[in-house]
Amino acid sequence: MVFSSLIFLFQFLPAVLLVYYVSPKKLRNAVLFAASLIFYAWGEPVYIIIIMIFTTVFDYINGLVIDKYSHRKPIARAVLFGSICGSLAILSFFKYAGFVVSNVNDLFGLHIQVADLPLPVGISFYTFQTMSYVVDVYHGKVPAQRNIIAFGTYVTMFPQLVAGPIVKYGDIAEQLVFRKVTLEQFGEGAEWFIRGLAKKVLLANNIGLLWTNVKSTPMEDLTVLSAWLGILAFTFQIYFDFSGYSDMARGLGKMFGFDLPENFKHPYISRSVSEFWRRWHISLGSWFREYVYIPLGGNRVGLGKQFRNLLIVWFLTGLWHGASWNFIVWGLYFGCFVAFEKLFLLKWLNRWPNWAGHLYTLTIVVVGWVLFEFEHLPSAWMFIRAMFGFGGHEWVDHQALYDLTTYGGLLVLLALCATPLPRKGLEQMKARWNSVGMIAALALSIISLVLSSAYLVFEDFNPFLYFRF
Repeated sequence: MVFSSLIFLFQFLPAVLLVYYVSPKKLRNAVLFAASLIFYAWGEPVYIIIIMIFTTVFDYINGLVIDKYSHRKPIARAVLFGSICGSLAILSFFKYAGFVVSNVNDLFGLHIQVADLPLPVGISFYTFQTMSYVVDVYHGKVPAQRNIIAFGTYVTMFPQLVAGPIVKYGDIAEQLVFRKVTLEQFGEGAEWFIRGLAKKVLLANNIGLLWTNVKSTPMEDLTVLSAWLGILAFTFQIYFDFSGYSDMARGLGKMFGFDLPENFKHPYISRSVSEFWRRWHISLGSWFREYVYIPLGGNRVGLGKQFRNLLIVWFLTGLWHGASWNFIVWGLYFGCFVAFEKLFLLKWLNRWPNWAGHLYTLTIVVVGWVLFEFEHLPSAWMFIRAMFGFGGHEWVDHQALYDLTTYGGLLVLLALCATPLPRKGLEQMKARWNSVGMIAALALSIISLVLSSAYLVFEDFNPFLYFRF
């Protein structure tokens, strides 16, 4: 089940909200916990007991033991080590076992067989959440949660279960015990949800059709214009797809009384690659910085070790996204640019005009999306060659011109919507026009919901790109 589906919008969500708000406050965590398990089990009931409930109970107990023996560090450290190893073992088995075995077979000419298990939905997200919880309990940043229902609600909360943001326990620990939803907060949550739904359904899905067409074109038939139109389409598709889902998650959180962190802050307006990654998938970058980069020494060591630390973080960032070499190369690709910017590039970029910094950043990012999208690295390289006119590719043909005229207006709209201007305009309209502005904003939300629902009724192209991570 995904948020951008009719069954979620008009059956599951209304039913859960109704039961949640008619229940006594002391039972609302239990309602949300049960609803999350149902949501998760919709497509994969076999994994409920095996993974999610086991992970919840496992790290709930680990947190209690670490807290109890906090004054005896060897015991607490041993439990922490066991917890992290257990979580990583589960994640590795389901996500990376096939990748490792395949590479071992290729390297040594073996024929080891491994079960082809489907990847449990959201496992990368809730594994990182439970790992951060036990680490923070060990360091005394948060107290151990003694109510297993409250802890289970934190681990399984369906608004951010499938695609984040990755929420640290300390950020919502108080909200798990006490939260109050006002009508204004609920309305703000609904507005965030509808905005995200429109970004996903009306923008990402429609421009995704262009990328699907271009990607299916034989490499030798690609023109330079077609290649750029296609990868720009994917650039916008993945942003509006993932940020739209994150907006929906944040909106749902507010509707249930939780204040989840914002996961995207207009990354395509960045003037450097480092800035881009401070704006893109913020919760993931924050997690790696706090739990990997800083423990490795962060910026407190020499330049050589800083470079090493950055490459480790970016290797893991790429690997987190998928068990494939293209993701690892993608992560290291960005890691190198971040490291070079730290060493010398940022000094140059700060002297450049704004447009030059934007152009540099967008070029690096767009080429990076080629590495991200093509699992077969030689195919990615062939596509990049087509983008820059190498290998005898023509610059333009009739199909490219047709795609430009058909999708050109939508690409311009997407570029505008990727900036802060639409949101600022909406906020200014509310502030200046008072009640009239509020009514206009409400009407806009209703229209967006109706159009998104109509799209879902009549179209069957509704992918969710980050569902596989």
